[in-house]
Amino acid sequence: MSGEIDWARIGALVADGVQLAAGDRVSVFTTDSSVMAAVSAFVEEGWRRGAVVQVLATDERFDASALRHAPTEVLEQAMPLEAAAMQWSDVHVSFRAMTSPVVQAPPERIAALRHGRGLVSTMRWESTRWALVRVPTPQWAEAMGLDGETLVREWGASFDADWADAGRRMQALCDRLDQARRVVVEDAHGRLELTTAGRTWVPFSGSANWPDGEVATAPVETQVEGSIRFPGALSFGGVMVRDLELDFEKGHVVAERAAEGVAFVRDLLDGDEGARRVGELGIGTNAALTTMTGDLLIDEKILGTMHIALGRAYPQCGGVNSSALHWDIVKDLRDVRGSLRFDDTWLVKDGVVQDLLREASVGTAG
Repeated sequence: MSGEIDWARIGALVADGVQLAAGDRVSVFTTDSSVMAAVSAFVEEGWRRGAVVQVLATDERFDASALRHAPTEVLEQAMPLEAAAMQWSDVHVSFRAMTSPVVQAPPERIAALRHGRGLVSTMRWESTRWALVRVPTPQWAEAMGLDGETLVREWGASFDADWADAGRRMQALCDRLDQARRVVVEDAHGRLELTTAGRTWVPFSGSANWPDGEVATAPVETQVEGSIRFPGALSFGGVMVRDLELDFEKGHVVAERAAEGVAFVRDLLDGDEGARRVGELGIGTNAALTTMTGDLLIDEKILGTMHIALGRAYPQCGGVNSSALHWDIVKDLRDVRGSLRFDDTWLVKDGVVQDLLREASVGTAG
């Protein structure tokens, strides 16, 4: 895969996104050796710009040992070296390989591990300029039944954009959304209504997440009502969840159902007081991404999808929900002939992306 991707260009894009400059202290986490080409390109770019770059191997394959042997109270904590890296850093970038989505452990122990990881993520959000880079692998394509060449081609194409121009167009959409009172998501399986009045929509256009391309806000925490279904398979924390359904009352998840993984979902949502509330509502805007992969960091950017995140809210959006959890859950509106509107304006109708959203999109399918 390394021969098909211009890693130096991607390293520079990521560095630009976090505004990397001389003197910055930069921590880099890498979750698997398969992403080393991307890591090397970014490290080279960081030192070239005069930053001090340190790399920490947070390889996810070692999670299995921790899950077998560590006391639950240890799993629930922020790992000390990772926490120290966040305290030291001005900038943080994580290169996360799309590796095998299956972890064998009791769901409550996996949820405890995710809680500890969430504490580190909170430190990253609060104290660094940060980016996450999700990198595809042949192993993920095989595990999820995807065509590996298509996965890599779309991923590479998702970087190819005039991000400054995209940011302006996405900001124009956000300015419209800022005036909205509510957002409604509906299909044959249910209807979810989220109040967004008084909250700020933010464009993600080549800065924090790669692949990038979404607009997002923090709904009013106590004003989410109705039901939503997320058909198909998704992976979180190494656990497969299928056909997830959530019911909300006064902003709170009051019922959760799934064909697979429901015990894990309940352990996540019971992790702390904020985990059953919506911290984020996002809309994908990257037209170069068309294939649902089962990986949340990629699927949430696909034009024609929307997502909610349970748990921690983006403070820049006006959100106040606090949690160690931030779990993005993606719904493909194209596949279920779903609709998305703010007040009386359609962004997606019966599975078809409408002009207002398409005009704010980045990249081209191909």
